[in-house]
Amino acid sequence: MAKDQITSIFSNCYSINHILIQKPKEDIDLLTLTDAPPPKILKIALFVKKWPHRSHAGGLERHALTLHLALARRGHELHIFTSSSPNTSFPRYPLSNLNFHLSKPTAAGYLEQSVVWKQFQAQNSTGRPFDVIHTESVGLLHTQAKNLTNLVVTWHGIAYEAIHSDIIQELLRIPGEQQAYVLTERAMKVVEEVRFFPAYHHHVATSDHAGDILKRIYMIPEERVHVILNGVDEEVFKPDFSQGNDFKQKFGISKARSLILGIAGRLVKDKGHPLVFEALKQMFMENNKFRESVTVLVAGDGPGGARYRDLGANILVLGPLEQAQLARFYNAIDIFVNPTLRAQGLDHTLLEAMLTGKPVMATRLASITGSVVTGPEIGYTFSPSVDSLRKALYRVWNDGREVLVKKGKTARQRGLQLFTATKMAAAYERLFLCISEEQYCKYQSSFNYHSNGGCIS
Repeated sequence: MAKDQITSIFSNCYSINHILIQKPKEDIDLLTLTDAPPPKILKIALFVKKWPHRSHAGGLERHALTLHLALARRGHELHIFTSSSPNTSFPRYPLSNLNFHLSKPTAAGYLEQSVVWKQFQAQNSTGRPFDVIHTESVGLLHTQAKNLTNLVVTWHGIAYEAIHSDIIQELLRIPGEQQAYVLTERAMKVVEEVRFFPAYHHHVATSDHAGDILKRIYMIPEERVHVILNGVDEEVFKPDFSQGNDFKQKFGISKARSLILGIAGRLVKDKGHPLVFEALKQMFMENNKFRESVTVLVAGDGPGGARYRDLGANILVLGPLEQAQLARFYNAIDIFVNPTLRAQGLDHTLLEAMLTGKPVMATRLASITGSVVTGPEIGYTFSPSVDSLRKALYRVWNDGREVLVKKGKTARQRGLQLFTATKMAAAYERLFLCISEEQYCKYQSSFNYHSNGGCIS
């Protein structure tokens, strides 16, 4: 396996993507999979601390589900080492090549390393050894990973990014609220990560910003860092006018409402919901016309739900939604608002909304502005303060539906170019093949990928 070849495939591919995206009028067909079988069936091990169950899943779990189901459907042999939950039944899938190896989690909710390592060794010595080992963040600890040259880790959040979140939380701290001494602790966490991250051989960053941090701050050699943006199921999240209308009728949303805002996710403090609550509260009090013309749909659960209900009848808290319901939710709204204060990772909800053809509005964080909301033609950004959020919401309201529809079309175009599950799976499959055998590190016409514009060389 040639490290410089892996670098040329992935690092250069993404820099070219960014150049191409600036020319939306061109006919672009970036890395995609075809229906033809892969050039080699891989035996892949995955370590993930928790497998998603229905609507109760974070970004890491959703990434694991979307990616590895896609790889299994491509015919690869998947062995997933994850924890079992005593309170819920484990999902079943009609795929004979998708194998789960369950174990009891630790008290802190992590994989019991000694147990999963024995499970892994048993499978590694059965049939043929694993071609590639994949861990979602620290599913497999660095102490076990250090000697595995065919191992890939996907980081969904690193401590250096979290420092930005800590600064925001401190600035938003209410007078009299106890100060959290996390900044000092976080700095030491960064030092700790810089020390142990090199134990993992290949690193996948889910945003351009995170990839840059891994190379500059964590000092991971460039040939071992790959940027593969998150992807969501484009067959589920797509424009459907009738679905949106049915959803609005179901919840009795009046056609007289000129703007429908959508919010989704865990309704907790670090996702920015107190910020949205305060901004909407002030706007409803100071502007009757805004209050009478706007509906806010909130999908998710958490302590913020009860507070949102206190704002009045035009705030509808829907609770957690299954994937199909979530797609209808996106089709019903005019714009999706993500107020997250977490600077780590790349939020799936923004990508789902964009693929559904909706503009997005999000906190001005480096991973978001660098990879998702890259310009005003896609949506709006705001600083994590009530005043900045209010101004952004008023801009959305004043722009109106006609402008939002136009932005939504551009957002969907970018989503199809970069954020589909198909493209994400293609990039991972290509990386995994290259790691397994050097001959797959160079593009060949027999590969089951399409490329336009020189993305693969």
